[in-house]
Amino acid sequence: MDKPEMLTIDGNQAAAEIAHLTNEVIAIYPITPASPMGEWADEWSSRNRPNLWGTVPRIIEMQSEGGAAGTIHGALQTGALTTTFTASQGLLLMIPNMFKIAGELSPTVFHVAARSIAAQALSIFGDHSDVMAARTTGFAFLASGCPQEVMDMALISQAATLESRIPIVHFFDGFRTSHEVVKIQAIDIDIIRQMISQQSIMAHRQRALSPEHPVVRGTSQNPDVYFQARESVNPYYQAMPGIVQKVMDQFASLTGRAYHLFDYVGAVDAEKVIVMMGSGAETAEETVDFLNRHGEKTGLVKVRLFRPFDAASLIAALPATTQSIAVLDRTKEPGSDGEPLYKDIVTALAQDDSDQIKFKQQPKVIGGRYGLSSKEFTPAMVKAVFDELGQKDDGVKPKNHFTVGIHDDLTHSSLEWDECFRTDAHNDSFQAVFYGLGSDGTVGANKNSIKIIGESTDKYAQGYFVYDSKKSGAVTVSHLRFGDNPIRSSYLIENGDANFVGCHQPVFLERYPMLDKAADNAVFLLNTPIAPEHVWQSLPESMQQQILDKHIRFYCIDAYSIAESTGMGNRINTIMQTCFFSISGVLPGDVAIKAIKDAVEKTYGRKGKRLVELNFKAIDETLAYLHEVKIPQNVDASFDLSDHIAETAPEFVRKVTGEIIAGRGDQIPVSLFPDDGTYPLGTAAYEKRNIALEIPVLDENLCTQCGKCPLVCPHGVIRSKVYDESLLSDAPPTFKSMAIKGKDFPQGLHMNYQVSVEDCTGCGLCADICPIRDKSNASHKALNMVAYTPELRQQEKQNWEYFLTLPEYDRTAVKTGTIKGAMILQPLFEFSGACEGCGETPYIKLASQLFGDRMVVANATGCSSIYGGNLPTTPWATNSEGRGPAWSNSLFEDNAEFGLGMRLAIDKQAEYARELLQQLKADVGDDLVTQILEADESTETGIAEQRSRVKTLRDELKQIDTLAARELESVAENLSRKSVWIIGGDGWAYDIGYGGLDHVLASGEDVNILVLDTEVYSNTGGQTSKATPRGAVAKFSAGGKATPKKDLALLAMDYEHVYIARVAYGAKDIQTMHAFHEAEAYPGPSIIIAYSPCIAHGFDLKNNHLHQQLAVDSGHWPLFRYNPQQAAAGKNPLHLDSKAPSIPYRDFIETEIRFSMLWRTHPQEAEKFLEKSQQEVLHRYHYYEQLAGLEWPEEGDLEPPHRKLKATEKTEVVPSTSSTKEQTS
Repeated sequence: MDKPEMLTIDGNQAAAEIAHLTNEVIAIYPITPASPMGEWADEWSSRNRPNLWGTVPRIIEMQSEGGAAGTIHGALQTGALTTTFTASQGLLLMIPNMFKIAGELSPTVFHVAARSIAAQALSIFGDHSDVMAARTTGFAFLASGCPQEVMDMALISQAATLESRIPIVHFFDGFRTSHEVVKIQAIDIDIIRQMISQQSIMAHRQRALSPEHPVVRGTSQNPDVYFQARESVNPYYQAMPGIVQKVMDQFASLTGRAYHLFDYVGAVDAEKVIVMMGSGAETAEETVDFLNRHGEKTGLVKVRLFRPFDAASLIAALPATTQSIAVLDRTKEPGSDGEPLYKDIVTALAQDDSDQIKFKQQPKVIGGRYGLSSKEFTPAMVKAVFDELGQKDDGVKPKNHFTVGIHDDLTHSSLEWDECFRTDAHNDSFQAVFYGLGSDGTVGANKNSIKIIGESTDKYAQGYFVYDSKKSGAVTVSHLRFGDNPIRSSYLIENGDANFVGCHQPVFLERYPMLDKAADNAVFLLNTPIAPEHVWQSLPESMQQQILDKHIRFYCIDAYSIAESTGMGNRINTIMQTCFFSISGVLPGDVAIKAIKDAVEKTYGRKGKRLVELNFKAIDETLAYLHEVKIPQNVDASFDLSDHIAETAPEFVRKVTGEIIAGRGDQIPVSLFPDDGTYPLGTAAYEKRNIALEIPVLDENLCTQCGKCPLVCPHGVIRSKVYDESLLSDAPPTFKSMAIKGKDFPQGLHMNYQVSVEDCTGCGLCADICPIRDKSNASHKALNMVAYTPELRQQEKQNWEYFLTLPEYDRTAVKTGTIKGAMILQPLFEFSGACEGCGETPYIKLASQLFGDRMVVANATGCSSIYGGNLPTTPWATNSEGRGPAWSNSLFEDNAEFGLGMRLAIDKQAEYARELLQQLKADVGDDLVTQILEADESTETGIAEQRSRVKTLRDELKQIDTLAARELESVAENLSRKSVWIIGGDGWAYDIGYGGLDHVLASGEDVNILVLDTEVYSNTGGQTSKATPRGAVAKFSAGGKATPKKDLALLAMDYEHVYIARVAYGAKDIQTMHAFHEAEAYPGPSIIIAYSPCIAHGFDLKNNHLHQQLAVDSGHWPLFRYNPQQAAAGKNPLHLDSKAPSIPYRDFIETEIRFSMLWRTHPQEAEKFLEKSQQEVLHRYHYYEQLAGLEWPEEGDLEPPHRKLKATEKTEVVPSTSSTKEQTS
């Protein structure tokens, strides 16, 4: 047999390789962590890469996973080889079609990166909750435990489904397997051909629906026959295990890699056995091997085929010496007396009626849960499970229904484990850990490092990457292993084991005990602006001590300085990668440099030659600035690691939030967590990430107090307040205050703009928007970005703390229709974990300032739900009265309906409260009741007065001892105005949630919808949505999107009662302000579609405002407001707020890589798309201009203008009957 080709890829790519080769139609929809499978398939088809039969598979992105499943069902029914990729809620949306597909015996494979199901919270990480929820569909379930198995089982499942006709869910653990990069053996294409039965394919095609041999399928059945028909499939399921094993045997004969329905590894005379499936089995196998070499008698059964469950094969796999079994499930089934796999094992043993008795005594079986949401599962935990199976000296029975990996002090289910326990699997391997930010390229560079070592040497390599769930500013920890033997350790590098530790962000020195990971004689590499001779003093005391105690070699480099000088901006990835290879010696220096450059060209080549050249320049200059630090003999640090959560913080913040921030979330016991997923607001204020390289500094002598800088700040770190000058007596000496300007405030007041520098990301948008320049120095503005130094940090921290002590200005006295006035209002959305320069968050922050104290928010899953509601903190906050936005996330697809439900509940309870108020009129008082019922809450003053009345009412109710009074107390808050906001991205509004959105718009209910339109699925990595413009390259549109952007505003306009606005704050901020006020005031459904530049657009977001302006000026994003109240008053409801396109469309799209990269890959298509798009923007603006120019003669005429225009055109074009006759004669 020829030496097989080796690939260094992750589990997702391994599955996609086989799926693309063996299918004709692939229906996809993005969902983490399965999206990359669809991305690979789309990219390969865009390059015309053929499948096994020489034709290019058709890739189709649907509006939802439910849509994808329906498409698959249809394609299967008409004879195509069809597949999909999904996870979690996506799999759940496919369940109705899965029952149909299985019921009709249609062969297909769904490749699932198994992931947690959203319950008390959403989690994007891996476990088996989703596949367990789908286990009754009739699909078979085949499990893989590592990327090699993913590739192998993908092929085995494809072959088995074709022969058996049973559809298969091929699943593997999300992230732990789907995103683990490892060196594997490729499967030769000739082997794939031999595995796929052409006869089975022909049979599948012959069963297709066709007018040549018509049948009816999918009928409706009655009680007399449904039961029998359901049982008719039994022979297929009975044959299925044998077919899968036969296919596995064929695969083994062709590749040498043998699999069984249940694979046993361990001692032939094992007494204690673990049964499990998925990636955890890799860790368990490593542990079993180690324990048995040290005298234990342990074993492991890896479950491959979970459904149909073949009990005889399970029992055959168990050693006859088995005395006790622990079944580990990576899921939780609340209310059950055991999880699914445990119940299957117990049932199999209980029902075993074979003639030959295998076991001397029936083995004792216990079950446990582990690894939910990618929770670590280590050899120490495996050993703890085996220890639990052993004989107890005190006679206590082994704990059943246990948990391992957590500390359950509530129901006491958890097992203790020895965190110091290790196997010897890595005694001869090299292990490295890298700490970086999501925006600095650390993960990308380390993925390339794994590929370089895997492809340039004979060594085996493994890479796994840990993310928190913030956006591009997320902390990332990369775990890399290299060695001479295959690596099956599906767990992170543990404390004391890393040979190399890289710190790519100096701020991490004060936050994380990184050298806890370091082994003796390890290497520590630090990116820091501090000179080598002074860098030792920048380390905390504990880190200095660890360097001395562990004899760690210490290197430093100022990577940001090199990146800036070479034009790389803040991308330090290739610089730090070059340092790693130079120091570690994993590869010879010249070989490493060449390999890094090759990887750069491969990674960035499509984005332009200039980017490649910049990376090359940075690589070439790196080593001259890499320094080994001379280690002193003694510790002389002036500080140490400390938790920065103040003792005055609330108890929950100290015990839970602060622990998660510090990276100790794994150690928090169960009892401290809210049981229903309810968390306090305002916790982002405690995080203080300190990730900015530069911060804004105000020149108060130039400032005109326009308010633009706090408006555009994506993270809400710039605040303004107005106050009496006398309050400045205790101000710090560097606190900058100005006398108030303008006529909107009484004279004698002062105001200022203050920056919370510890929360700033340094995006620079505030300085960019500042309109005031020094006449004597045009480069100097009223707000300027300067280097973020320790001295400036301390100074501005003190100023911020003082600023917070100043009172908030009375919002009833503020003109909130002006930018300056609105920005004095307290933002109740601040310090989010959104990307640096995010285009979405300024809109949310603005809404929170204007309406936050009365907002109820339904937030669709997506970027805004992640930076808005992801632990450890939330940016949603409260004011001094404790009021603030009440926020919740349901799902991705149902957000409009979720928000509608909120509105209905509030309105119903308000109606009930008014009814009770009438009943209690005599007790409460006529005047108060009348005032409450007739209150005008159209202004801030009116709202404040109504709240005061309701407070008085509540005080009165306390004195009334009746059931009606208690009832009214419980709903009285709804007598004050509440503002319901439905917030989400374009993936939700244009695609998966559009049906619900349309229904909510049609309902006429008073909800406010904010669509944050990034024109792409931002949260899942940048896939195409119906909001994506024609010609844009995105994931799932590798060849450029061929169709135009959906006009959501025009569709909404078809209803006569919907307020609509298209806004772009960076192009016209006051129009955005007016739109928000009008939308919230409108007594019906309103929708604001907000242009939101995103990193997926392919430009530096510090130029966010420029790109918004270009989008408007080119006609890509016309600004307008549509207000039906204007029509009711006899005026045209449509008001255009932007002028006709003034620049060519090319001038806009050439500035963004999402468009320009198409000229490098598909230049002819790019030109065609551009030509069409130019025509479209001109036509669209002309059309809107026509609509806005229509006369509106009648009061109360609500007919939408596009219908009036059509009617006008028909009148003009179609001649009358009489005139036609005259012309004919």
